[in-house]
Amino acid sequence: MRAGGAQDPPAKPGVATMVAALLDQGTTTRTAEQIATAIDSIGGALGTGSSRDLSSVSAVVMKDSFNLALDMVSDVARNPAFAEEELDRQRQQFQAGLKVSYDDPDYLAGVVFDRLVYGFHPYGRPDAGTPTSVAAITREDLVTFHKAWFGANNAILAIVGDVASDEAFAGAERAFRAWPRASNTAASSGDLPPPTRRVVVIDRPGAVQTEIRVGHTGLPRKHKDYLALDLAIKILGGEGGNRLHRVLRSERGLTYGASADTNGLKEGGDVVADTDTRSDSTGEVLRLIVDEFWKLQRQRVQPRELADAQAYLTGSFPLTIETPSAIALQILNAVFYGLDLSELETFRDRVNAVTVDDIQRVAKEYLHPDRLSIVLVGDAAAFAKQLPGMGFEQFERIPLGELDLASVDLRRQRAPAGRLEPAGFRTTAAAAAAEDGARELILRAVRAKGGLEKLRSIRTVKAVSTTVIDMAGTRTEVPTTTSIRYPGSFRIEASTPEGPLVQVFAAGTFWVEDARGSREAPPQVAAQMRAIVQRDSLPLLLALVDGRLTATRTDVMEAGQSLPGLNVTSAGMRGLTVILDPVTSLIVKQRYLAADGAGVAEEAFSDYRDMNGLQVAFRAVLQRPGAPNIERRLQTFEYNVSLPPALFTKPS
Repeated sequence: MRAGGAQDPPAKPGVATMVAALLDQGTTTRTAEQIATAIDSIGGALGTGSSRDLSSVSAVVMKDSFNLALDMVSDVARNPAFAEEELDRQRQQFQAGLKVSYDDPDYLAGVVFDRLVYGFHPYGRPDAGTPTSVAAITREDLVTFHKAWFGANNAILAIVGDVASDEAFAGAERAFRAWPRASNTAASSGDLPPPTRRVVVIDRPGAVQTEIRVGHTGLPRKHKDYLALDLAIKILGGEGGNRLHRVLRSERGLTYGASADTNGLKEGGDVVADTDTRSDSTGEVLRLIVDEFWKLQRQRVQPRELADAQAYLTGSFPLTIETPSAIALQILNAVFYGLDLSELETFRDRVNAVTVDDIQRVAKEYLHPDRLSIVLVGDAAAFAKQLPGMGFEQFERIPLGELDLASVDLRRQRAPAGRLEPAGFRTTAAAAAAEDGARELILRAVRAKGGLEKLRSIRTVKAVSTTVIDMAGTRTEVPTTTSIRYPGSFRIEASTPEGPLVQVFAAGTFWVEDARGSREAPPQVAAQMRAIVQRDSLPLLLALVDGRLTATRTDVMEAGQSLPGLNVTSAGMRGLTVILDPVTSLIVKQRYLAADGAGVAEEAFSDYRDMNGLQVAFRAVLQRPGAPNIERRLQTFEYNVSLPPALFTKPS
């Protein structure tokens, strides 16, 4: 659908995202459960989503279920029920997710950067909304948006697979024939603001690292120079080039990784460099990033740099058309952005046709190092004094508790004395009572684990284990090594029967490495890795005791015994329940919705051992509906050991 977050009502960002979330949660003819059962019964998958420019419905099925899939896609897109109870549930999940996001420096840096670059253009609003706007979204808002934008004249349909053209067109005609036109068609939202120098510091006292974003407006996806600019930014900080990574990490050891990207949208775009670093090196890293923008504009790139960037783009392109879903995405994007479909066939030739002169030309024409938008999220007291000496005399310092993305100066009025909350959060008496009911249980769990001081002292973990997979009576043992650098770097190495497999989450990115090389993780793998990180007991308990996650107490019946538990609310952890031993208060089980949405997964922990004051479960058993049981047996467990930073850096 040619409508996304950019078409949200100005005062209510998040409507398009909410509409997309509710499309498959019940229609006028099917309940959410019936939709899920229907797609599961044919071994298929159904998904919905939205972005700044687009909303989407997708299905993947076997050939013999083609017509059923078309019917379901049609029903979901055309006839959503937007039931009040589903809206209430999604609203609560959105608000809980936003509360967590406002404590994530990576998220904060991203949304503030968008606001600086795009100003009050619709691209500057957060697609997921704000706590205030999400709380205000009504069913009428959803119905109005859907009626205005969802219609045959605003739709693009791609069908990819073992389906002949005649069959595809006949199926589309049958499934979508009666779809009326939408009342709106996407029109221009106005010109983007010009690049403007502005430095904003989001102050998070106590943070040990600073999240950094540097960039400005770029080019729309259809622009004739988009490809050349994309290659220029690849040289600055992308795969195949990455001067930023070389300077900041390889030469100076100031960060674990740095990158730069181009984002091409319908009406504009942006270029952005991002990294994180220690608080005490913030000023130096920022100066070096800006200097690299200047160098790219003023100095000709080396032919070898361009060749490496071209080799990466042309070499990775086949992966973007490897599956029917990937091909469909390419087709939809080409149609939406008004690109010539034949360009997919000539992509490699067009990439290789870009010259060093082209790179110099677009760098001079479209890069503005003197007008960069800069966002720093961290402990301002630790680095603010560095900035003037690095050439950044003027900057705005905004306490996190005063951040308001809808305000011209990004500030809201100060909250009353006490704990500052992100903009839009108001703790009701009922919510406060529910959280208070869980507080004692959280503290008991922390004490049982080793105590707050011990948990806060742990910086790294290295665990060697054997993972046993039991599939239809056949047991496969997989040696596994897990390396963790808190708060946000996780690496899992496994010696599988198919060969070594590495999965890494670090600095907000997910990647895997196997016999085929290293690459960003597919979305479904990335989602699983993110969920594993979020459920790790040590940061989970710290987040609960610090109030960065919310929980309510619940009692769980097991074999006639009542066990104390916590229902934890967080983005990406739908329905997480943590169950404690009634005597020791150690975590004995976690229950959560399986990654594929097919029922509830349960992980049981046992054989706790004292590791120098920290209680560690040496045995864990994971059970998921329709999947083999997985058992993890620890051999060794160490913490606060030295871990090379390279473990968490994606190979080039």
